[in-house]
Amino acid sequence: MRILVSGASVAGPVLAYWLTRHGFSVTVVERSPALRKTGGHAVDLFRPAMDISEKMGVLPRVEERATGTNRMTLYREGVRRPVRVNLAKIFSAASEGHVEVMRDDLSEIYYDAACDDVEYLFGDSITEISPDGAVRFENSAPRRFDLVIGADGLHSNVRRLVFGDESQFSSYIGAYLGVLNLPNTAGLDRELLIHVGIGRTVGMYGAPHLGDARALFLFRSEGELEYHHRDVRRQKDLLRGAFAGMHPEVDRWLDELDRTAAFYFDSITQLRMDTWSRGRVTLVGDAGYCPGPAVGGSATLAVVGAYVLAGELARAGGDHERAFPAYERAMAEHVRGSRAVGLSAAKTLIPTSRLGVAGLAQGSRLISVLPAGPSRALLRLTTKSARVYNSMIVDDYPPAASSAAGSQINPAGVPGSRME
Repeated sequence: MRILVSGASVAGPVLAYWLTRHGFSVTVVERSPALRKTGGHAVDLFRPAMDISEKMGVLPRVEERATGTNRMTLYREGVRRPVRVNLAKIFSAASEGHVEVMRDDLSEIYYDAACDDVEYLFGDSITEISPDGAVRFENSAPRRFDLVIGADGLHSNVRRLVFGDESQFSSYIGAYLGVLNLPNTAGLDRELLIHVGIGRTVGMYGAPHLGDARALFLFRSEGELEYHHRDVRRQKDLLRGAFAGMHPEVDRWLDELDRTAAFYFDSITQLRMDTWSRGRVTLVGDAGYCPGPAVGGSATLAVVGAYVLAGELARAGGDHERAFPAYERAMAEHVRGSRAVGLSAAKTLIPTSRLGVAGLAQGSRLISVLPAGPSRALLRLTTKSARVYNSMIVDDYPPAASSAAGSQINPAGVPGSRME
């Protein structure tokens, strides 16, 4: 049985790994000419994703590439004295299994886990998907697949082709983010330097293996801003306008916008769909249920979703009419919880008042200095993240020694047959 996966970031390679282990034949198409190595930002893997990574045999590599961020120096806008925070204490209190890793590193690790068993089509994308599984590409010859799965992120091409325009499903939650690479002139090593003001937060961090540093900007906007997704100059101007005058150090970071080798800008948006499946097509990760970039634990949700989808397809013997609804039922509670986490995190990370700014600073300091027991209890009272992600229960889908899935045929009667 042949399955086409669109997207080679996090969900796509994890899904490809597990589908091949269950006996399916997998092709992954990725618009970029190679794995993306354009900077990006750090993402969190919580216990369920760590467990799945361990089953894949890649956990040692994930831990090896962890940023290791364990200290934070937090400046409140207009206050000269910083708050110093023991992040290692907070992370251990929040989750017994947690690691922070760069998204690009994570993508590469998952890709390496199964690249020898998966066909990858880089520098290409899907242009048409027919109900019978016929697929046309920008560059490759047309082909037919039994199933097509969109793992191509918040602005999913597969979702647009099958379900319609993104505006039908996106829910703007009042904020934007920007990420850029910049020289690590501060010599940050496993440390996060953060500035927080009303409606705006920016942090810079570094790790030994990165070479440079990353700056993550988050800011609120009552309404959606007008810009084209390819107009990088306009995006940089919006970022400058939102953070101008916050602090001389932040101004120096903004100066790097004209020199940075990597830049990303987007709204913080949640996807809200009644179903992620239609016919032979389904969605996984941010393509189907993004809880919000930078605030919602989307990497963990993507890993869990990919594992569950592959497992349900194997459990149903490749019958998507049974597998897709089972997958959506299994993920529904996790998705609802992640949406609540995203909204809560956005409010906490980008305070809306002076009291909120002070609360973020003092709350972080208090959690980091209290003994483990009280700090864990306080954290659970003040954030939903630890409770939601630590409570995720995922079925075990052990790969069978031999799977009937691999012997199934597509509607044309020939495994992987090309369109005439």
